[in-house]
Amino acid sequence: MKKKYLFIFMFFWANFSFAQTESNKAEKWKFGFQYTTITQYKPSFSAKYSGENSLLTEEESKTSLTSTMYFGYKLGKRTEIYVNPELAGGSGLSKALGVAGFPNGETFRVGSPDPKIYLARAYLKHTFPLSDENEMIADEQNQFIGEQPTSYFSVVAGKFSMADFFDKNKYSHDPRTQFQNWSLMSNGAWDYAADVRGYTLGIMFELSKATWAIRFASALLPKVANGAEMDFTLREARSETIEFDKSYRFGSQKGTIRLLAFRNQTNMGSYAEARNMSSNNIDITLTRTEGRTKYGFGLNIEHDFNQNIGFFGRLGWNDGQNETWVFTEIDQTTSLGMVLNGNLWKRKADIWGIAWVMNGISEQHQGYLKAGGKGFMLGDGNLNYAPELIGETYYSFSLGNFLTLSPNYQFIINPAYNADRGLVHVFSLRCRVEI
Repeated sequence: MKKKYLFIFMFFWANFSFAQTESNKAEKWKFGFQYTTITQYKPSFSAKYSGENSLLTEEESKTSLTSTMYFGYKLGKRTEIYVNPELAGGSGLSKALGVAGFPNGETFRVGSPDPKIYLARAYLKHTFPLSDENEMIADEQNQFIGEQPTSYFSVVAGKFSMADFFDKNKYSHDPRTQFQNWSLMSNGAWDYAADVRGYTLGIMFELSKATWAIRFASALLPKVANGAEMDFTLREARSETIEFDKSYRFGSQKGTIRLLAFRNQTNMGSYAEARNMSSNNIDITLTRTEGRTKYGFGLNIEHDFNQNIGFFGRLGWNDGQNETWVFTEIDQTTSLGMVLNGNLWKRKADIWGIAWVMNGISEQHQGYLKAGGKGFMLGDGNLNYAPELIGETYYSFSLGNFLTLSPNYQFIINPAYNADRGLVHVFSLRCRVEI
């Protein structure tokens, strides 16, 4: 155990030192680093019954960690390559089971809590200018500071996260800096293409104009639900996502509306077929058939009330006929939230956020769980259905240019859509270093 944490410290320190040394090199290169740990605690709660995939009722505390290096290189004026090696370890409460809107977005369902290094991203981006006018873009992870055409067409190909480009929201998108709940970091009903750690191989096209943009991606799905190995048989298994976003002004207030649609095709199991199986053998994996699909839609809004207060919201829906394959077991979702900048109380680098989420599942999904079925996250052995209700609030303390500490509180009513379980309280502390 001591060797494991010594290794983590050495990885962290080597990356931190390297990034500091290299950060001032020419614009052709880009280096960045982040290290995030989240410790979560829940007291015990009551439940009438528990199953194999239930959130444990006893008191529990778990810690997760991620450490990422961000490398960028300009192959030409409009061509860039990005590579992100990443280390992740630790675990979520109850092995990340028993809650559809799970409270730690930094947790993966990989089973082993031991830290592991893997390649998170490796992709090429090329931009074709469509205008002579340029605008400045900020220095961010996997983005060079500098000028960008106000109108352009870009192509991204390689390994990336779909959430890098779709369903963005400046107030609610990154569990390392913002809300930590899964159904707040992305639209919970969007079963986006990814392996067990959240990354996929694919190609993405974007057409961007001054006030609107449209993007489309085709990407690989895993061979099995929540799997690590990707399926390269594109005729039988693939995912397509398209999104349109429009910026607007309402007086002096700015905002953005995003509309998303997706379609997955792979060898999914059917909730309806699984319900008809013997009561002693309800297993959706035994009903898997090539060519089954899941499709859905999402609405995403961010709105600046003023320079210190912002609002956001999401709506999401998918057809819920076949099994969840990648993200989480949510077929409908609604979320609303507000974020305040600490400038209001003379702490301009601090942030306070508060949000509410309601998640639901289809009638077929409900019937499958009630009959004793299990998904890769949920399954209490029975189900007294009710929407899963979640509230979250966090405060981000800025402690200099590199370090932030964020206490966080979440409550979960009807975890896994089960009125016979909960209320659950989750308390968290997030520590983040970024350069």
